[in-house]
Amino acid sequence: MNTLKIILAFMMITVLSGCQPEAEQIESNKKMRTGFAQQFGEAVSKQQGLNFPDDHGAHHQQGIEWWYVTANLTADTGEAFGVQWTLFRLTVDEQNETTEPSPWWNGQLYFAHFAIQTDTQHQAFEKYGRSGQVNVTAQPFEARLDDWLLASERAAFLPLNLKAQQKNYSANLTLANSPLIKHGEQGYSQKTHQGHASYYYSYPFLQAKGDIMFAGKTYRVTGDAWLDREWSSALIDPSQNGWDWFSIQADDPALGGLMAFCIRNSQQEYDYCSASHIARTGQVRAIANQEVTLQVLKTHALATKTYPIKWALNIKGFESIIIDARNPDSRNQLSIPYWEGRIKTHGGFEGKGYAELVGY
Repeated sequence: MNTLKIILAFMMITVLSGCQPEAEQIESNKKMRTGFAQQFGEAVSKQQGLNFPDDHGAHHQQGIEWWYVTANLTADTGEAFGVQWTLFRLTVDEQNETTEPSPWWNGQLYFAHFAIQTDTQHQAFEKYGRSGQVNVTAQPFEARLDDWLLASERAAFLPLNLKAQQKNYSANLTLANSPLIKHGEQGYSQKTHQGHASYYYSYPFLQAKGDIMFAGKTYRVTGDAWLDREWSSALIDPSQNGWDWFSIQADDPALGGLMAFCIRNSQQEYDYCSASHIARTGQVRAIANQEVTLQVLKTHALATKTYPIKWALNIKGFESIIIDARNPDSRNQLSIPYWEGRIKTHGGFEGKGYAELVGY
């Protein structure tokens, strides 16, 4: 890696760094929020559609991408756990003009997150990598950064193996048996009134089994997992701060699942919402902005920030859905700080899932 590459990598890590004084951290968080609004690459198009298995792989023509797994797990001891595993790709050097050609650099920054939690404890870890440390292939599918990976067992996409280990925490899971579903308009998911959008599909009903390690103790676990795949050139408008996102699997499997998100504006008010009602067989009802509202019912102060931990989600066709955080302190205190934790729902849709809160 030449000096220019080192400087570029250092600048990126500095922007993402969470280890700063409070005033600098506020500015850094602002840069990250607006970073989701920077245009890198080609805007996604309604006309293009999705193509498999190719779209399981990377899309360098768009600048933001992730492979994202969340899981609600129960151990054979009866204890409950949550696991998150994510590989992110960001375009740093769009034209690859500021660095010399190298097998270790392709203009992309990769980073992976692994988090594991109980109702009272939450641990999160991260890794950064360059192209030589990362492998992303569409078929057979693999998304790997060093020894953290999500990969198909065979030529078919499912089942998947998920592996991550850091210190006294690990996950070694098999994920199987879910339909592939497309959000929005056949995978084209609008995010803002201004027209920002992503390509977005999920495997929402994965059956998970395997083992985890929490604080040095190993547990056999089973449960439900959700895989999200998303990529875009710009997710939100520069005037917006972030989003609240929810995935929910019904307690009664016959009732399917829900995905909902609301983008927040600079006043932290919900600006644009969307949802998907997913049948167990894979049929999807796309639910437009005017049919979705979200209201915060309770918040929880953590250090210098306050996060919502209870919401009322109102979707046309459902009674009001009450969402509760299982662990109020589900912060991933990483280079990019955000809240990611398990939820329980009741009212118009009884189930469990995950929430992601970005930009608080």
